Amino acid sequence: MIEQSIEQLINKSIEAGLIEERDRIYSRNQLIGLLKLDSFTEPNTLQSEASIPELLNQLINYAVEHSVIDSALDDREKLDAQLMNVFLSKPSEINHTFSRLYMQDPKKATNYFYHMSQVSHYIQTERIAKNIHYQAETAYGKLDITINLSKPEKDPEQIKRERQLKQAVKYPQCLLCRENEGYVGRTGHPARSNHRIIDLELDKEAWFFQYSPYVYYNEHSIVFAKDHRPMVIAKKTFKRLLDFVAQFPHYFIGSNADLPIVGGSILSHDHYQAGNYTFGMTEAANLFSFELQNYPNIQASVLNWPMSVIRLRHPEQEQLVQAGDAILQSWRNYSDEEVAIRAYSDDTPHNTITPIARYRDGYFELDLVLRNNRTNKAHPDGIFHPHQDVHHIKKENIGLIEVMGLAVLPPRLKPELDQVSAYLTEQSDSIADYHQAWADQLRAETDITPENVQGVIEEALAKKFTRVLEDSGVFKLNIEGEAAFKRFISFLNS
Repeated sequence: MIEQSIEQLINKSIEAGLIEERDRIYSRNQLIGLLKLDSFTEPNTLQSEASIPELLNQLINYAVEHSVIDSALDDREKLDAQLMNVFLSKPSEINHTFSRLYMQDPKKATNYFYHMSQVSHYIQTERIAKNIHYQAETAYGKLDITINLSKPEKDPEQIKRERQLKQAVKYPQCLLCRENEGYVGRTGHPARSNHRIIDLELDKEAWFFQYSPYVYYNEHSIVFAKDHRPMVIAKKTFKRLLDFVAQFPHYFIGSNADLPIVGGSILSHDHYQAGNYTFGMTEAANLFSFELQNYPNIQASVLNWPMSVIRLRHPEQEQLVQAGDAILQSWRNYSDEEVAIRAYSDDTPHNTITPIARYRDGYFELDLVLRNNRTNKAHPDGIFHPHQDVHHIKKENIGLIEVMGLAVLPPRLKPELDQVSAYLTEQSDSIADYHQAWADQLRAETDITPENVQGVIEEALAKKFTRVLEDSGVFKLNIEGEAAFKRFISFLNS
């Protein structure tokens, strides 16, 4: 009975704090309009154990069955967002509430906005729950391993629509632009009717704050520039990152690098990623400490981490901004052919940095991860990129999240690892060719039983991801690599 689902969704929205009882009739009428109902009979039974996503699914299925919308994923997603938009305040009201709570405590403000983003179904909580996630201990500390299963599969009609899509619509310009707030959606661009963003000022410039619809860690958020402009790592980047953690000291924030191969998936719009989470890299021990001659009051160290990381600590932001910029400028122009580091090929730059900022124990911290995107014949995908022998696990770019120790692995791995499990326990001989050598090695090295096979695979997967990170580090954690790192530090201090 559609009326019952409507009233139950209204009840759940009241319970979640999205609306008040006074808003019931208004909300009901908005839902009736979206579902194109001609009449409505108030149901008697209103109690339900169903969640908001489950109730939304009931309403969307009704709309498909009664030809209100087509069954294509696009149409379902658009209606989903429009239905929940009924219960959301206008952007200005949400920003006022956020500001009022921020004056009490920044945590209260982000808690409010995160809760709202979850219960409004902007954050796809039930899809995220499908992800496989576990933690593994390694020689470097904790790693998070995630197999991403949260993105919905496209139905045949959706695939057909996308194939027929010819005209490139320029509004919104990209997935991050502020014009996404409240945008209904179209083929090739997601529905954002229930999307809200928070106004920020970073280094006296207008920026915005939102949560990721597919969070990979607690309070996974995106901070993006008002203007649609390319990613750039510069002195201003460090200012903005440190300004953000001064405003939200319970969050970290970082930026993807600004060059292909070592950058993220979106280089066209300047943005950062933030959140309330402790990654393995955050807790990494120091490999060794050193002094920056021009900044003797800054605590400087190299981390015991597979990526090549310099950590700077100081109670004041400005000192870190200046030191971070000095390291960036030095690194941009640094070459060491002994370890395959070359700053330029003709006019093409290769060196950049993945920066991360946080505030901890009375100190601002700036982690500078040194990156290089050179390729050669032996490594056409990147010298400091996952090498060919680990591509069966991960061959995509190693971006900010992976750098910090959270593997985001492709969905193909779930059925493939099930095959590996069956192969290892001699239940099947069917296995992807590119996993064969790995599986044979596991079988030869380990006494595998049906009881321990899952643990064996999880541990082996973590080792492979460790290798992925080691491949991506410019200074390897061996005698030669440490000596090369110290040569760069001498160059910094020269």
